[in-house]
Amino acid sequence: MTKQNHNVANEQAAVEEQLIQTVVDSFDNCTDPRLKELMQSLTKHLHAFIRDVRLTEPEWNAAIEFLTAAGHITDDKRQEFILLSDVFGASMQTINVNNEVHDNATEATVFGPFFVDDAPRIENGGDISGGAPGQPCWVEGTVKDTEGNPLPGARIEVWEADEEGFYDVQHSDGRVYGRAHLYSDENGAYSFWGLTPTPYPIPHDGPVGRLLENAGRSPMRASHLHFMVSSAGHRTLVTHIFVTGDELLTQDSVFGVKQSLIKDFVQQPLGTPTPDGRVLDEGSWARAQFDIVLPPEGG
Repeated sequence: MTKQNHNVANEQAAVEEQLIQTVVDSFDNCTDPRLKELMQSLTKHLHAFIRDVRLTEPEWNAAIEFLTAAGHITDDKRQEFILLSDVFGASMQTINVNNEVHDNATEATVFGPFFVDDAPRIENGGDISGGAPGQPCWVEGTVKDTEGNPLPGARIEVWEADEEGFYDVQHSDGRVYGRAHLYSDENGAYSFWGLTPTPYPIPHDGPVGRLLENAGRSPMRASHLHFMVSSAGHRTLVTHIFVTGDELLTQDSVFGVKQSLIKDFVQQPLGTPTPDGRVLDEGSWARAQFDIVLPPEGG
């Protein structure tokens, strides 16, 4: 790519700056003060980018074509714009801005494109895997507030990919696996069987995948298990837990890894008794502990 000459004559700079001010002023009559703030700030940053790189018309047209392609591939099961936001770190930065560090509260991370409402309910100790391939994994923990008080009845949504790297919604036959919701018990405790997380690529057969390929970046995500936890009077937590030792922890394609969310998924030797007496035909299994702390609502 040819490097552009960024030396701009004063007369040209004045023309460009006048346009920025004209566009900013066009939002002055907006009756929603927050919308006005957003549009005026966006205008300034967008124009600053265009001027900073001296964007060419072919490059702008390519950007429009890219966004059009992202729109065309998006449907009720595939959200290319979430992927785009993710790979630019915009999703993660929005999470950071809206989930400020609060005492010992569990850290949040990206939502991802594969959450589905109305996942099946299981009881504590139930199995979310739905027969999907993968190593069984026992996950347990507690849900508490920042003062250490148990939060009984907290709703815990969990979802994950199978060992082949696919979520159920990526199949076209309506199958449901690797997701469920459950509630913490009277002591704030929860437990379930899932699958030991494994790495997988974000969908990369569309425009975002081509962008990553052209940029020399991998589409791979570090191994993880999704959680969304809610309890009345507390901030809803959207997060993952990641696997200690995963070589992709420093290369996660959506920048979602936080050190506090890396957990030990301890391998259990063949024949090790399971916590609930379950007999595992496949032999080995793993277990992980994830204690969740929710800050107060608005905190």
